[in-house]
Amino acid sequence: MPLIKPATVSPGAPQQYRQSSRKGKKAWRKNVDVTDIQEGLEEVRDELIKGGVIAEKDSSELFMLDTAGDASIAKKLLKSSKPLRADEIIARRSAVPAVSLRKRSGDKTTDGIIQPKRQRSSYVSHRELARLRKVADGRQEESSIEVTEASFDPWDTKRDEEEAKQDPRYSFLEKAKKKRAPVTLKHKPISLAASGKAIPAVKKPDGGYSYNPIYTDYEERFLAEGEKELVAEQKRLAAAEEERVKLEAAAKSAAEAEEAEARAELSEWEEDSAWEGFESGTEDIRLSAKRAERKTPAQRNRIKRRKEEERKAKMAANIKKKNEQAAQVKKIAKAVAEKEQLRALIRLKQNEDSSSEGDDMELRRRKLGKIALPEKDLELVLPDELQESLRLLKPEGNLLKDRYRSLLTRGKLESRRPISFAKKAKRKATEKWSHKDFMLH
Repeated sequence: MPLIKPATVSPGAPQQYRQSSRKGKKAWRKNVDVTDIQEGLEEVRDELIKGGVIAEKDSSELFMLDTAGDASIAKKLLKSSKPLRADEIIARRSAVPAVSLRKRSGDKTTDGIIQPKRQRSSYVSHRELARLRKVADGRQEESSIEVTEASFDPWDTKRDEEEAKQDPRYSFLEKAKKKRAPVTLKHKPISLAASGKAIPAVKKPDGGYSYNPIYTDYEERFLAEGEKELVAEQKRLAAAEEERVKLEAAAKSAAEAEEAEARAELSEWEEDSAWEGFESGTEDIRLSAKRAERKTPAQRNRIKRRKEEERKAKMAANIKKKNEQAAQVKKIAKAVAEKEQLRALIRLKQNEDSSSEGDDMELRRRKLGKIALPEKDLELVLPDELQESLRLLKPEGNLLKDRYRSLLTRGKLESRRPISFAKKAKRKATEKWSHKDFMLH
């Protein structure tokens, strides 16, 4: 329905709209005249503020039949003075409700009435305190503990069959595949200890780890850690020396190359450059290559026999190679069977000797994953840092790091590298053209 413009706007002389060329694709929407649409939208907004769009209202809402007349008109006609512009602006009212200016009571504001003091109910009663002490001492009653089993099993086959039932309306779709638990889920984790024994989750520390150790235990552990640090320092110094030798050799070879290049340039300048003429050296060369002649039937037969012999020899060599590979496969299979038997015996001995535990100090070379395991923290107190009083004791270590490394060494987790700044998906923001298509009703 076309918009109804107010009668106060006087129509101008008819004009033809002038616009630039619209031959190019870019100018199709760029130079479209939307002034009338903008004016129509502004008028619609003004009408919404004043109470609603006039074109959408019924006649009963717009007009009324006045039979008695308005008594205030006569009073207004008697006034000779014109009202102020400010009064007219203030008299205008919008259909949109204004923001409420009512003050709301805050948490800190009061009405001045002092509330009576009440007994605090946030304290712990004697009965609750006694119950908490029993729980801390491990004397909790079994009846008060409710053990609930897990109600959701991700590998439940019955639930998968129920979910696999397809709606006949969607029979054209591919049927959902059943969930299968991985084979490795039933395998025991492989210990990373060099001995192959299982590492306990919480290992009982030795006497040298104590804050007040015996002198013999402390001396033994102190010397062992010192030897480890000495070996590591020797390796570091050897690597630094090797790097220094490489740099010196590279610098020496570069200097020798520069000297050789300088000598070559000097010899070129010192050589006698007086030429008596140009001698190409190709005058005495004669064509000595013989022209290819046609082969006789005897020569062709001889070549065929030689090729056939070469083919037979090659086939015999391939057959011999295959036989050797088959024999090698049998040897490898026998060696693998012997190795598996040896491993089974080792496992049997380990099961018999269940009291022995694995040590996480020496780990096997092949680890779980490509990234190396984090080094164990050096939990050693120097002799001058040992304290005789527990009040001066400074606790060391980190339970979170110890727990994480224990999971890695027991083979239950794979070591990962921490990613501080992960790559995010690139997103491209585009503006659709659909917002430029106006539809006026």
